[in-house]
Amino acid sequence: MVRQVPGFLLRHQVTVEAYQGSSSLGDLYDSAETVDCLWDESTQQVTTPGGEQVTSTSSYIARPDHRPPLNSRVTLPDGRVTKIVHVARADGAGLPVPSNTQVFLQ
Repeated sequence: MVRQVPGFLLRHQVTVEAYQGSSSLGDLYDSAETVDCLWDESTQQVTTPGGEQVTSTSSYIARPDHRPPLNSRVTLPDGRVTKIVHVARADGAGLPVPSNTQVFLQ
């Protein structure tokens, strides 16, 4: 059984609109989904899957099955709208640490 981050730690909610691609009219997004998470508003450097170094202004931790696509649109608890630049999964692999997904935002 996979231990996951306990629900009582997920004190915030963000709204995620999964990126579907681009069209001649602009970016396309799926319907909004509310995600329980632990939001962290700290700045850090992250590397995108393409190898580019970018600055992330905030991130959130969610359950391990939360796997949003890059460039998805996220509305934060303070109302700011941003996009996903990197998604990392932490797998506890049976150790006494919780598995989770950490999502880094522009």
